[in-house]
Amino acid sequence: MYDLSPMASSSAGSTASSRRATSDEHAWTFVSNYAHVLVCVARDPNVTLRRIAEQVGVTERAVHRIVTELETVGVVTRVREGRRNHYDLDVTVPLRHPLEADNTVGDLLAGLLTPSEAKALGLRSGGRSKKKKKT
Repeated sequence: MYDLSPMASSSAGSTASSRRATSDEHAWTFVSNYAHVLVCVARDPNVTLRRIAEQVGVTERAVHRIVTELETVGVVTRVREGRRNHYDLDVTVPLRHPLEADNTVGDLLAGLLTPSEAKALGLRSGGRSKKKKKT
C-alpha cells in the first residue's frame, strides 16, 4: 500500500525547521485520487473497491465516494454481476476543469496507461511506455 503518512520528527520539541522538513517530506503526487481510481478500473473492470483502496492508498469508504461521484457524472457505470460489480468507463466524457475542458477522460487515461492498456480501451496511442531498466 502507498504510505501517505509524513515522516515523524526526531525531536520532541517542534521547531520551525523541523516542521518545515516534515511538511516537505509529505508524500504527494501530480495525479488526483480520482484519476488513480480511474486507472485501477481501466486496468481491471472487475476490480473490488478494497483492491482499489489498497492500490491508491486510501480507505474503501473514500473509494466508494469517488466511484459514486464518477458514476453520478457518467464517467463510470456500475453493473452488478452476481455478488461482484463490473465497471464500464465512458472515455468520451470531457474533463471538468476549464483548463482541461478540451480533453476527455480517455485523453487523461491515454497518458497514464501503457500503450497496450490504452489500446485495450480503444484509446488513441500516446500512453506512456514501460520504463526501461538501467544497466
